[in-house]
Amino acid sequence: MILYTARRLLGVAGVLLAIAAVTFTVFYVLPSDPAAAACGKSCSADRLEAIRAQMGLDQPLWRQFADFVTGVFTGRTMGSGQYALHCDFPCLGYSYENSEAVWDLLMDRLPVSASLALGAAVLWLLLGLSAGVTAALRKDTLTDRALMVGAVAAASMPVYFTSMMLIYGLIRVAGLLPYPQYVPFAEDPGHWASNLLLPWLALAVLYAAMYARQSRSSMIETLAEPYIRTARAKGLPRRTVVVKHALRAGMTPVLTIFGMDLGGLLAGAVITESIFGLPGIGRLFYGALSTGDQPVILGVTLLAATFIVVANLAVDLLYAVVDPRVRF
Repeated sequence: MILYTARRLLGVAGVLLAIAAVTFTVFYVLPSDPAAAACGKSCSADRLEAIRAQMGLDQPLWRQFADFVTGVFTGRTMGSGQYALHCDFPCLGYSYENSEAVWDLLMDRLPVSASLALGAAVLWLLLGLSAGVTAALRKDTLTDRALMVGAVAAASMPVYFTSMMLIYGLIRVAGLLPYPQYVPFAEDPGHWASNLLLPWLALAVLYAAMYARQSRSSMIETLAEPYIRTARAKGLPRRTVVVKHALRAGMTPVLTIFGMDLGGLLAGAVITESIFGLPGIGRLFYGALSTGDQPVILGVTLLAATFIVVANLAVDLLYAVVDPRVRF
């Protein structure tokens, strides 16, 4: 298990380094004037000169990339003399539009995106897996067909449509829920949950539909395996056969897509956060695109890539728990 984990960690380090090289190329090498792109849409000549000095554009590319990577792990001082600007660890750059380090901007918004992603993930796993397993155990029955028709219908609805329908039905017509206004969990857990329930449902409807279809096909395939027939022939209780044997093996494909989905949502659900007015990373990213704030766009890109890579590492480690054969 230790060697397996070490190999995965080395692979993660290599992928993150490659992602850093690609993002550096896109934001530092390809633009004709990276300083102008970082400064935003309105930038004076004096400010542009200061940004060029702080970005170190007069240095060779290899030195710029080395400073860019080492700054993430150690922090760095951008520029020198009158243009010196210190960027604390971990340094993902400086937003000249917001006059704040990119990392600080991301950390201010991360609790909102994390609350949205984790709450929605719990809901879609419960709904999706329950529907998928139920449909697999009742294959070719009316229950199976009804669940899969519902899943196809839910998967075909864009998240913005589902969000608007939930707002109209549960807030404007029924008045059952308040319009979402983010409240930190530490301040009031009850209001935190009630204000996020609607965004959770909007995301969970879409993802639960996809997970229901995936878990159904995985379970049907697993239930046809010889060892499942053997367990049934030995007289094991149906619950034991399904939960201990079939479900454990059938959830491997679901773990794969779960790592990708959760990692992506942790970096911001742009549409959902915009519709519900949640001040998360998704809205920060949308605002950066609107104003041309390249350092923030770069920071969100790196953070999203890191979340996805780390989530997949966690999935690989869970594989070793669910199916010990992958260790070899």
